[in-house]
Amino acid sequence: MAELMTTDVRALLDRNPFDASAVADLREVLGRDPSRYATLRDAVSALRDRSKGAVTPDIHLRLGVGDILLGRYSSGLENLGKLGDNGLAQFFRGLALEYLQRWEEAAKAFHAAAEAGYDAKNSNLHRAGALRRAGHVEEARSMLEELAKAGASSAEFFYQRGSLLAAEGELVAASAELEKAVELDRHHTNALFELAYINDLHGNDDVALDFYKDCVKRPPVPLAALINLGVLYEDRMNFREAENCYRQVLAHDRNHPRAALFFKDCRASRDMFYDETVEKDIAIKRQLMEIPVTDFELSVRSRNCLRKMNIRTLGDLTRTTEAALLASKNFGETSLSEIKEMMTSKNLWLGMALEGGTQSAASTIDEPESLSAEDRAMLAKPIGDLNLSVRARKCMTKLGIQTVGELLSHTGDELLECKNFGVTSLNEVREKLRELNLKLKNE
Repeated sequence: MAELMTTDVRALLDRNPFDASAVADLREVLGRDPSRYATLRDAVSALRDRSKGAVTPDIHLRLGVGDILLGRYSSGLENLGKLGDNGLAQFFRGLALEYLQRWEEAAKAFHAAAEAGYDAKNSNLHRAGALRRAGHVEEARSMLEELAKAGASSAEFFYQRGSLLAAEGELVAASAELEKAVELDRHHTNALFELAYINDLHGNDDVALDFYKDCVKRPPVPLAALINLGVLYEDRMNFREAENCYRQVLAHDRNHPRAALFFKDCRASRDMFYDETVEKDIAIKRQLMEIPVTDFELSVRSRNCLRKMNIRTLGDLTRTTEAALLASKNFGETSLSEIKEMMTSKNLWLGMALEGGTQSAASTIDEPESLSAEDRAMLAKPIGDLNLSVRARKCMTKLGIQTVGELLSHTGDELLECKNFGVTSLNEVREKLRELNLKLKNE
């Protein structure tokens, strides 16, 4: 019976030997579930802590590959640069140099990887791409023709051939090749980027935006993709998202001239489009959301239930559903009617902040400015992915909790208020979240 591939990122990073097979499995797991990048980040950090003072070549390899998969190119290059002609190390050095747009160096690294016997066909495909970007178009074309004769038909092959056609202005033919690449590998970052760029050139902004957003979902991310995505966001006056794109580029290269300039201009544009009326409206809504529920004449039972659920303000109630309230011990229809009447008097309703596309002012203001793609994917994970026990799952259903992000908005005390949910179930939830390096609210 064939051995099943583990989905444990830590186990894959620690696998012996750490070779092409281990790395392929690691990339497969990360490609299927971007939220596992957080686990990889923790595993790399733990490995670095364990190996302080005794960093062997094997540890340099694991750290280097891990860092490059996380988009930490400089650190990855530093570790892999100590491994000489190791094929795997040279290939990943090439990837890092490629994303840093150091094309000549990348071509040399991919050549060294192929010479060392590491996946020669794929290494040469990447080398052809680096040579093309470095201006050696004819050499790149000759390499692709030779690889075609050898039967190359991978996503990387169609991407490189499509990119060469695009560089020659044959954009329709290029798009067809790039689409073949995406059909073979729907997460092929570079193919997605080229398709985004071609549509960007033709003014198909909506299509380009979607391709760019898919392109930056999984590290390592081309810095040019973040720049172009930021520009599209600016065109739509979505300055917060644009700033986040430029900020990510500057995190990799603090001296990146275009990112620094665009970031500065974006901040200035946001200030220029300041709308005093809108700001006043937001301020009024914020004050409304901060009104304590104790300011209203509620029954003792209703007040006690809200206090136990840690619901202090009207804003808290807009982020709470009817199902969540009814799931609380000793909270019935009478108390619910009382709460709904109180909310109606302020033109609010239960669950208002949770409704798609109609977030309240408070939830919008409190939203983090720079959630990474992997963090967004983590928060969007269905609650079923936590593999909770039947009792814990029923509690999630009663509270209307569908995603990990929604679970994180609750405290332990709020969960304990749910009927038939006890300390054992709470500890189970905490343990599942701990595996993802997450905690409940206020913990």
